[in-house]
Amino acid sequence: MSTQRSILKTFIPQFRSEGVGAEVRRSIGVNEMRKFSPFVLLDHFFVKAPAGFEQHPHHGQETITLLLDNYVAHEDFTGSKGILRPGDLQFMTAGKGVVHSEIPVKMTTNDRPAQGMQLWVALPEKLINCEPRYRDLRSEEIPVVKPFGNDDLVVKIISGESYGVKSVQDLAYTPVNYYQFNSQKKDTPFKQFVDKSMNCFIYVKEGSIKINNKEYPKSSAIFFKPDGDLIEGVIASNEFTEFFIIAGEILDQEIVQYGPFIDTSEENIYKTFKNYQLAQNGFENVRTWKPVIDKGVGEELAKEWLAKDGLEFTPHKENIKQKEL
Repeated sequence: MSTQRSILKTFIPQFRSEGVGAEVRRSIGVNEMRKFSPFVLLDHFFVKAPAGFEQHPHHGQETITLLLDNYVAHEDFTGSKGILRPGDLQFMTAGKGVVHSEIPVKMTTNDRPAQGMQLWVALPEKLINCEPRYRDLRSEEIPVVKPFGNDDLVVKIISGESYGVKSVQDLAYTPVNYYQFNSQKKDTPFKQFVDKSMNCFIYVKEGSIKINNKEYPKSSAIFFKPDGDLIEGVIASNEFTEFFIIAGEILDQEIVQYGPFIDTSEENIYKTFKNYQLAQNGFENVRTWKPVIDKGVGEELAKEWLAKDGLEFTPHKENIKQKEL
């Protein structure tokens, strides 16, 4: 018998400045919710060229970036680079250390900012000092299920299983389930099973939802207690509604954060900061790395980098079609 989870806390995050000219709604990593194991940060970001996230370090974490609108270039000091299109995701494992840049493509076809979600996930202690790695998950690879056979409810299964459909497996070292729900119709029910070993939250990007007859509007962050295995509710808005259900395995360890560095103790954080300053123990490439994209990214560079992956630059399309099941 399934048990519905009870709500731990809810709030609506306010806009704040981040990076160089970016605006974010931060629902994890703020006073209202400092940490929610294994999660350390969640930003709903908006950034338009020439602003961006110029070269900066990470340690002890994985970042999961979902791009929702426009195009973003990424590049790091290991030689990895690429372009994210609407609906694409990037999974970056920082491990012992990485320095990278994330810069929106300067668009000639529209003046909208690049928009997306970035989630920081702490690594299990035994993997904190692993080698860094990147993996892109293209929009076309993400399975989509329509439980009612129409657009009343559409679920993109980025990681995990929903309505009997499974995603691509092993996207991150720390087990994370990630679902993107959208609906066109008020009073449509939704549900998602969540393992009791995982913390789980919802972020409402558009519209509103009801859980236990209480309505949660646009931009609400809803955090659940790990006291059940089911999240369920109904669509509350007559407008288009989009929300994310995200769950991650609770880590049995201390999670200490200092800026972009995450570890299990302040002593380890201090060592990492020293390694970064001295360009040693994983940060050696800082001495010679010269990022291309910090100077700005135009559409021609975006086309060139996508072509190397056999992909097209199609800014006139609002969304790239996913694989429907």
